[in-house]
Amino acid sequence: MRIRSDIHSSTRKPTNLTIRKDILEEAKSLKLNTSKAAEFGILQAIKELKSKEWIEQNHEAITAHNERIEKQGVLLKPKWDNR
Repeated sequence: MRIRSDIHSSTRKPTNLTIRKDILEEAKSLKLNTSKAAEFGILQAIKELKSKEWIEQNHEAITAHNERIEKQGVLLKPKWDNR
Protein backbone atom coordinates (compact mmCIF):
# COMPACT_ATOMS: atom_id res chain seq x y z
CA MET A 1 0.00 0.00 0.00
CA ARG A 2 1.38 3.37 -0.99
CA ILE A 3 0.58 6.42 1.11
CA ARG A 4 0.42 9.74 -0.63
CA SER A 5 2.31 12.54 1.06
CA ASP A 6 0.07 15.27 -0.36
CA ILE A 7 -2.17 15.94 2.63
CA HIS A 8 -4.74 17.76 0.49
CA SER A 9 -5.40 15.03 -2.05
CA SER A 10 -7.12 12.11 -0.32
CA THR A 11 -10.50 11.53 1.19
CA ARG A 12 -10.61 11.71 4.93
CA LYS A 13 -11.96 9.25 7.50
CA PRO A 14 -13.12 10.45 10.90
CA THR A 15 -11.28 8.76 13.77
CA ASN A 16 -10.71 9.10 17.48
CA LEU A 17 -7.27 9.87 18.88
CA THR A 18 -6.06 10.22 22.44
CA ILE A 19 -3.75 13.23 22.79
CA ARG A 20 -2.18 14.72 25.90
CA LYS A 21 -4.38 17.49 27.26
CA ASP A 22 -1.60 20.11 27.48
CA ILE A 23 -0.58 19.54 23.86
CA LEU A 24 -4.15 19.79 22.63
CA GLU A 25 -4.79 22.97 24.65
CA GLU A 26 -1.66 24.64 23.27
CA ALA A 27 -2.51 23.61 19.71
CA LYS A 28 -6.00 25.05 20.09
CA SER A 29 -4.63 28.30 21.60
CA LEU A 30 -2.41 28.62 18.51
CA LYS A 31 -5.41 27.90 16.26
CA LEU A 32 -3.58 24.89 14.84
CA ASN A 33 -5.57 22.51 12.67
CA THR A 34 -5.07 19.45 14.88
CA SER A 35 -6.40 17.01 12.29
CA LYS A 36 -3.86 18.16 9.71
CA ALA A 37 -1.09 18.23 12.32
CA ALA A 38 -1.91 14.70 13.47
CA GLU A 39 -2.07 13.52 9.86
CA PHE A 40 1.30 15.10 9.13
CA GLY A 41 2.86 13.56 12.25
CA ILE A 42 1.51 10.10 11.41
CA LEU A 43 2.79 10.44 7.84
CA GLN A 44 6.25 11.39 9.11
CA ALA A 45 6.25 8.39 11.47
CA ILE A 46 5.31 6.09 8.56
CA LYS A 47 8.12 7.51 6.40
CA GLU A 48 10.68 7.07 9.20
CA LEU A 49 9.63 3.49 9.88
CA LYS A 50 9.69 2.56 6.20
CA SER A 51 13.12 4.14 5.83
CA LYS A 52 14.46 2.16 8.81
CA GLU A 53 12.93 -1.03 7.44
CA TRP A 54 14.51 -0.42 4.01
CA ILE A 55 17.92 0.15 5.59
CA GLU A 56 17.56 -3.06 7.63
CA GLN A 57 16.46 -5.06 4.59
CA ASN A 58 19.32 -3.71 2.49
CA HIS A 59 22.01 -3.63 5.19
CA GLU A 60 24.07 -6.39 3.59
CA ALA A 61 24.12 -4.71 0.17
CA ILE A 62 24.88 -1.28 1.67
CA THR A 63 27.77 -2.72 3.67
CA ALA A 64 29.16 -4.53 0.62
CA HIS A 65 28.90 -1.34 -1.46
CA ASN A 66 30.66 0.75 1.18
CA GLU A 67 33.44 -1.84 1.51
CA ARG A 68 33.94 -1.84 -2.27
CA ILE A 69 34.15 1.95 -2.32
CA GLU A 70 36.75 1.88 0.48
CA LYS A 71 38.89 -0.65 -1.39
CA GLN A 72 38.45 0.42 -5.01
CA GLY A 73 37.17 3.98 -4.84
CA VAL A 74 34.24 5.36 -6.78
CA LEU A 75 33.62 4.18 -10.32
CA LEU A 76 33.54 7.67 -11.79
CA LYS A 77 35.88 10.37 -10.53
CA PRO A 78 34.11 13.72 -10.08
CA LYS A 79 35.54 16.63 -12.10
CA TRP A 80 36.08 18.62 -8.90
CA ASP A 81 38.29 15.89 -7.37
CA ASN A 82 41.90 16.86 -8.22
CA ARG A 83 43.57 13.90 -6.51
